[in-house]
Parts: sequence; C-alpha cells; structure tokens
Amino acid sequence: MERKKKAVADPKKHKVVSIKMDATFFFERAVRSLDRFHYDKALKYFRRAVEYEPDNPVNHCNLAGILSEMGSYGDSNEILQTILDEVDPTMTECYFYMANNYANMEDFESAEKAIIQYLEKDPAGQFLEESEEMIELLSYELDRPTPLTFIKSREGLFEHDKARKMLEEGRFVEAVRMLQRLIKKYPEFLAARNNLALAYYYLGQFDKAMDTIKQVIELEPGNLHALCNLAIFYHHFGAEEELGSLMEQLQKTYPFQTDNLFKLATTMGILGDHESAFRLFRRMIKTGEGGTDPCLYHYTAVAAYNTSRFLEARRYWQQTEKLDPKSDIPRFFLSQLDKAEAPPAPLSYHYHLPFEEQLKMLERTKDSLPDYVKRDPLVRSSFFWALRHGDPETKLQVLQAFGMIADPEVEEALRAFMLDPDEDEYLKKVAFFVLRSMGAREPMKFVSDGQISTLGSVPFSPHLPVWEPQWSEVLELALSNMQQRYDLVQLHDLETLWVEYLTRTQPKQPKITKTASWSAALEYLTAKMHRRAVSYGEMAKHYGVSAATVSKHAKLIDEACKLKEKMDAIFPKYASSLKPKDE
Repeated sequence: MERKKKAVADPKKHKVVSIKMDATFFFERAVRSLDRFHYDKALKYFRRAVEYEPDNPVNHCNLAGILSEMGSYGDSNEILQTILDEVDPTMTECYFYMANNYANMEDFESAEKAIIQYLEKDPAGQFLEESEEMIELLSYELDRPTPLTFIKSREGLFEHDKARKMLEEGRFVEAVRMLQRLIKKYPEFLAARNNLALAYYYLGQFDKAMDTIKQVIELEPGNLHALCNLAIFYHHFGAEEELGSLMEQLQKTYPFQTDNLFKLATTMGILGDHESAFRLFRRMIKTGEGGTDPCLYHYTAVAAYNTSRFLEARRYWQQTEKLDPKSDIPRFFLSQLDKAEAPPAPLSYHYHLPFEEQLKMLERTKDSLPDYVKRDPLVRSSFFWALRHGDPETKLQVLQAFGMIADPEVEEALRAFMLDPDEDEYLKKVAFFVLRSMGAREPMKFVSDGQISTLGSVPFSPHLPVWEPQWSEVLELALSNMQQRYDLVQLHDLETLWVEYLTRTQPKQPKITKTASWSAALEYLTAKMHRRAVSYGEMAKHYGVSAATVSKHAKLIDEACKLKEKMDAIFPKYASSLKPKDE
C-alpha cells in the first residue's frame, strides 16, 4: 500500500501541463472555429474572450462581428451600442457597423441615422468611401436625399478621391501634393494621412512615410490601416522589437469590414505570417466577401505557395487566370509551380510580375514597355524604390525604363535624382541624358562635388566653353541611326565619349567636314565598349562613307580618350550592364 502511494505521488510519472485560460486563448479558439465555419463555437469563444477582458472594446467588436455574420443583426447592434455607452465612446466606427446592420434588417431610417452619426462624430473616419456608397443606397431605398448638408467629413472628399485615383494610376508625386494640401486644410482627415504615407512609401521616401503614419496613430490609436502600414514600415527598418509587439496586437484583431480584412491579410503576408495570411484570404473567398477580384485569388495563391500548399496554389492561380485572362501574371506563376520545392522561396504579395522578371523583360525591349508596366502603381513604385535604393546596375535599368515611360512623374523623379549629392555622378549624367531625350523643359539642375549647376538642352559638357552646332549634328546623326539597335545607356555612353573627345582636344578640335564619318566612328567605338561585334566595313556601309575614314576618325578618338583606361576606370561597377546585346 505504501509503495502504491509513493508511485502515485512520483512527479516523474505524472506531469500536469497548465493551460493559460485568457482572452487570447479564447480569441484563437474562436478564429480557428471561424476557419472551419463553426459559427456557434466561434460565438461561444468570443463571448468567453469578452468575459475575460470586459474593458477591451476589440473583444466586444469581434463578438458583434460574428453575430452580424450569423444574421443576428439586432443582437450585434446591442453590443455595438454597449461599446459606445460603456466601454469606449471614441470607437465611432461602431456607428458605421450599426448602419450596416440596420441596412441588412431593411430598417433604412435607422441606418440613415446611424450613418449620419458616424459622419458627424468622425469627420476623418476610415469608412468615408464606404459611407458614400451607403448614402447612395439609402437615398435610393428611402426615395429622398440623405440630409448631409452640415457634415464636415464630406468636405474634401472629392479631392481625396482624386488623390486616391492618382495613387492607383502611379502618379505618386501629384498625389503627394494634393494630399499635403488636403491635410493642411483638414488636419484630422486620417484617410488622407494614410494615403500620404503610402505615397511617400511608394516613392521610397521612408522617413516621411514613417512620420506621417505615426501622426495617424497619435490621432487614432486603433486605426487598422495605419497599424498595418506601421507594421510594414517597422519590418522594412528592421525594428524587430516594435514589430513583435505590434504583430501580437494585429494577430488578435478580427476585422469587421471586407477592406480591413483584406488589408490585414496582405499585411500578415508581407510580414511573413503566411499561415495567417492564407487563413484570412481563404476566408474571404469562402464567404464571398472578396467577390471575383483576381488580386484576391492571386494573393491567396501566393499565401498557399508560401506555405507549401502547391496544389491549392495552382487551383487559385488557375482561377486568377479565368478572372483575368489577358494578364501574363497568373501564367507566369503557374509556370513556376513546376520548379517549386518545399520550403519555397517566399513570393511577394503584389499583383505583378517579380521585379527581376520586369528587368528581364526590359532587357528584351529596346524601345517600348507594355502598357501595364506604365500604368500599374505597384510596378511603378518598384521602379521608384529601386532608383533610390537599388544597386548601380539596377538603377541603370530603371533609368532606361524611365526613358520609355517618359511622363511628368518620371521627369520629377529624375530631376530630384540629379540633385541628390549622394548619388553616383555617372548615374546622374545618365538621368540628365534621359531627361533630354524626353524633351524635358529647361533649366535642369545638377549637383556635382557639392556645387549646383544649371544645365540646358545641350550635352553635359562643363569643361567646354561653347558648344558648336556641328558637334550636335554628329551626335544627332549617330543617335538617330542607333535608336532601334542600342539601349539608352549605350546611347548615353556614345554622347559621353563625344564630349570627352571634344574636351580633351580643345582648343584644337578637328574641323567637321563630313558629319557621317564621325558619327560612324562614334558608333563603332561605342559598340566596342559594350562588347558588340562590329567592323569598320559595316559602319561605313551603314553611314554611306568609306571604311578608311571611319578607321581614321575612330583612331583619333581612341588615342585622345584612351578608351581602355576609360573602360577600366569608369565602367567597372556597371560591368554586368555592359554585356553584349543582340543586334
């Protein structure tokens, strides 16, 4: 008997694992039940989370949200009203949620009162656009306009919509200007501040993006879009401690609205929590909350791929292809599935080709880019980002792409690039060449050795006292002949070579008697610099001059400029950009 008692009491044979029963525990159980569409269990667990943390308004909102999904709109509104009356009166979004519930109950009068309260109490709320849509619906159902004459939140909405459209079109600099004006006029317009932070981020101006998003958090600590953006910025800056704390908060969030759910899912994916991203994206598809947006199916496929669910990834990309049959994007990723290994290298959560594929496409394209590259804001933002933060080779490729896009947004970015004292001078000269090839207006400013120079439309030639018209004729003939067969960087190098030759031979520059022979010599030497196979005879035939004259002029330029030394001194860090290209 004594031995038996000792055996029972032996701690080595009996271990008790304690379970921490707190709000987080029940929240996680609730979310797991939602993923399995067990709404009754999810409701029970959300109620328990509220019991454990009755002062946390997020728990109450989660409970109201699941009741709304189950069709218990009245019960959901009771909880939302309790939040406003007893828990947190500053959660003005509850009025918006209540309006949705009333609309689903077809109590349009009450829905109108709730939406007016939301707009009156939250003049810079995150659901302004959705509120506009609801107002239109209510006006139709009630057969009269909604009385919104004195609601401050409607002021500036037109400008904000216009700025948002600019962001969608990749016109980031214009969007920044308009959003800055809007915020100056309406300091509490949080949606405008959120979009301004994104515009800065797309332009690669990360410090400004971070400052702007922190302003939103100060004004509204629970703004989900701002919290998600802040998490992405922390991730970018490697602020792991701050990110960890914020991630815990986001992982406990159960968004009430579709756009918030999509934002949270995308954020989780970007931050590397692919399981959460997959769960949230798949839930949107299962419940029909995301509609038939090909982006949603693509993002779900990416999350599936990133969690080694390759069969599901294939199914979602196939659906993306059905929804967006003209796009190359789903076809590209489907082709990559056959090469996938577990664990796979993570894919990014953007609906465009990977940046590396865009650069490969650029290398194959001599004189134009596909329209979607010019229009897609995410593609354009990747170019802006790479121009600020890429390596020299990547920056050269981006400059070439900008030469093909050639719009006002690109012009502003290139002008700013030339004024950056920390940028490589060779790259800034290429940017200046791109601006001139675009027909950019004068004057253009250029920073070199800490000094600002004002440049005109002639080639960059600071050491030449004058620029003669016949020198331009030589350049123009060569550039026009080479336009279809050489890329922009090579054309720039030809111009640089010509300026170098004229500078080294001053004040005894040769007299230009036959423009074509000098143009042919410049193309010959440029081709040689870029490892292209070419002969004097080919150049002579192309320009209608003799091979002997081409050879003579090429040797004069070569001797004056010491091209071998020039290649070794100027081009080594761009060596991989100077590989041979097919004629």
